[in-house]
Amino acid sequence: MSGPPEPHSREHYDRLVERALKHVVHDAIQEVAEKGFLGEQHFYISFLTNYPGVMIADVLHAQYADQMTIVLQHQFYNLEVSDDHFEVTLSFNKKLERLSIPFDAIVSFADPAVGFGLQFQAPGTEQHAKADNEPDDDPDSPDD
Repeated sequence: MSGPPEPHSREHYDRLVERALKHVVHDAIQEVAEKGFLGEQHFYISFLTNYPGVMIADVLHAQYADQMTIVLQHQFYNLEVSDDHFEVTLSFNKKLERLSIPFDAIVSFADPAVGFGLQFQAPGTEQHAKADNEPDDDPDSPDD
């Protein structure tokens, strides 16, 4: 288990960017809670169902043991947003279910109406994509 990233490390900046982008998701959902969707706008939100603080019905958890994607478009109710999570009521097989989803549980967010999407590092994983300017550690790669 690794500790917090060193200040001014690549990992440190990756986490700062990820946190800032989660605020974009928060603000987008907050706008919809306050004003509703505009035009064809709608959201696809994927989240980890086992993440601490996620609250979904047992029947949904049995069906989506690891990850679930919800669509907020026409039929959603009582959308409420707080600093660290949002809650919404959705219909599953003609039964209304209340979901509570921490923003940190979200692994992707998209608004297909405008071609906008974000992917997030799954919580607890420390792998990050190598930057283009980082050296290749493969000793078998040719030196140009």
